[in-house]
Amino acid sequence: MNIRPAVRADACAVSELLGQLGYPQADEATTAARIQTWADDPTLAAYVAESDGEVLGVVAVHVAPFFERDGSWARIVALVVSDRARRRGIAGRLISAAESFATAHGCVRIDLNSANHRQDAHAFYQQHGYADQTSTSTRFLRSLLG
Repeated sequence: MNIRPAVRADACAVSELLGQLGYPQADEATTAARIQTWADDPTLAAYVAESDGEVLGVVAVHVAPFFERDGSWARIVALVVSDRARRRGIAGRLISAAESFATAHGCVRIDLNSANHRQDAHAFYQQHGYADQTSTSTRFLRSLLG
């Protein structure tokens, strides 16, 4: 198993993975362009897990400075392992890659969102040291598309 930065050539596999996560992609070219955007920005990272030339998982993480205090934090914005490759430790390796990226950028905290219905994912995150913050925080969202 190799964890490496995502490249444009991974677009087909990444599109399929994001679809499995519930985010169907418009087309491979759009996904390839998005991967390139993430590769070009030093505050963004996308990594894939690859085995025998097959992409089995992807994680994307971004870094931002705090406004209210010194330091930076990171957010995992996507993590998915192929439905045919789960429970092999791949997600844990991808999380480690995201955390290493965050640590290298001086982050003191990393967070993520997970849909309420993803109970297995919640258990996974807790097993990896992530604390459920739903009792202390509420997420609000507003679309800006009109």
